[in-house]
Amino acid sequence: MRRFALLPLILALAGCGLHPLYGGGTHGVVASTLRSVQVAPIAGKDGWLVRNKLIDRLGENGSGAAQYRLDVTLDDNITAFGLRSDQAATRERRTLRARFQLVDLSNGSVLLDATAGSDAGIDIVSSEYATVAAEDTALENLSGIVADQIVARLALYASRTASR
Repeated sequence: MRRFALLPLILALAGCGLHPLYGGGTHGVVASTLRSVQVAPIAGKDGWLVRNKLIDRLGENGSGAAQYRLDVTLDDNITAFGLRSDQAATRERRTLRARFQLVDLSNGSVLLDATAGSDAGIDIVSSEYATVAAEDTALENLSGIVADQIVARLALYASRTASR
């Protein structure tokens, strides 16, 4: 009886035009497009972290020559706030912003030009080592978040262009 109650909901969902982004699994259009993206080197420690996370998330580029290049420019900023009476900061905000462009290697045209970013709050404690460690941890976490946002935008682009 319960199965029959869910049947109208399943039919309504199937008729709404939604489809899975990664339909077809590893052999689908989106996954194969993501595997054909070469990530250009990104300057700095933050660039190294973001590039490695992007390479991990895009999948192996072992299916021949790359068709696309991903150019990323990062802006990493730490701002102190939360001042005490002696004018010492008690909090920091680390912001990581990325401007990225997907370039078609066959003709050099920019197919996608967008931004991604996130921020994290950091407590400033009496131990300078602990504060630096917290800043580094925040950078690692932000790198993963920004890489996830970039890959999601690339996947959405691949899905939309494949349906044309």
